[in-house]
Order: sequence, then structure tokens, then C-alpha cells
Amino acid sequence: MFKGLIGKKIGMTQIFDESGAAVPVTLIEAGPCVVTQVRTPDTDGYSAVQLGFGDVRPKLLTGGQLGHLNRTSAPNLRYLREFRSKSHELKEGDQVTVEGFEVGDRVDIGGVSKGKGFAGAMKRHGFGGGPITHGQSDRQRSVGSIGATTTPGRVFKGKRMPGRMGNARKTSQNIKIALVDVERNLIGVRGSVPGGKGSIVTIREARKA
Repeated sequence: MFKGLIGKKIGMTQIFDESGAAVPVTLIEAGPCVVTQVRTPDTDGYSAVQLGFGDVRPKLLTGGQLGHLNRTSAPNLRYLREFRSKSHELKEGDQVTVEGFEVGDRVDIGGVSKGKGFAGAMKRHGFGGGPITHGQSDRQRSVGSIGATTTPGRVFKGKRMPGRMGNARKTSQNIKIALVDVERNLIGVRGSVPGGKGSIVTIREARKA
């Protein structure tokens, strides 16, 4: 059975389980999504399902996007994402909702993390900084030495240094679903989800469940 959706992160709240304990959950408005394309090994070399989510004015879409979406029942979709799937019975124009998920399922949720701008090594990587004593009065938050001199005579790639923090694609893996509201198209997961409120996320069946 196909399990995949595109959704919008709403924020965090808490619910109460059967024993009365408070459970923190992240709410996601998931779907309904429309199948915009079905890829097959014969035509594309692999099996996948492309879903569309969110409305947009047609004037904001290009001619190629309009031509691609006119094959479905919802030609004004804003976000398109692909989900690899070998066993499914979906065809173009079908609608996918949260009914495919149940409480207790494990999912992987991907999105773009919050962008925090240019950050130093202490904030970005948790460095401890240099000593304040021994005359070092202006380098408390610096990186320190980043390499040798003659050998190797350069700085290796991947060195942890100041730079852009956040704004990268991340995936929260093996998260448990704690709430499914079919009427309001809501999914509540027990754990954190990448991105801020209103960001677009993808929900897939967990690979490591």
C-alpha cells in the first residue's frame, strides 16, 4: 500500500493518551494530494508516484507547468514531490489523503530546516572557544588553528568553520504517529519536524522501522 503525503507544518501542541499522560506532538496539515504523474520502469527507468499539493494562481505557473498539471483534475498545484514506490494501484488524477496512515505507524519526515544566517564556530558546531587568560583578549570565540603549514600546506575539505547555519534539507527518521484526523486532514507525530511553521514537508513510510 502506498504511504506518502505532502503537508504543511502547523506547529506543536500536546494531546493526552489513554493513561492520561501528556504527549507532545507536531501537527501537520497533510494533503489531500493529487497524483500528477506515475513513473514506470518501462518509460522512466524506475517506479515512483508524483504528488501535488497546495493551490496557486495559474498566472504564477509557467507554460510547461500548466501543461504538465492539466492532465489531472487539479491544474493549479503549487508543490510537486516524488515518492519512490514499486507496489501501488494509483493512477493520474487520484487523490491521496491521511486515511493511508494509522496511529502507531512509523514515518520519515523531510523538510528544510530553519535558516539562522551566518554563524560562528561556537554556535554552529559547539566549539568551546579559546582561553581568556594569557594575554588572549580578542580571540575568545575564534576557531583557533585550522591546519599545519608546509605539510599539507592547505586546509582539508570539511573543516568545521564559521558559515551558513541551517536552511538545509533534513529528515527526521522513524517518528511515531500519535494522531490522525481524517476530517481535518491532520497528522500528529511524536517528535520534532524540520522547518518553521508553514514550511512544506514530505511524509513517507519509515525505511528503518
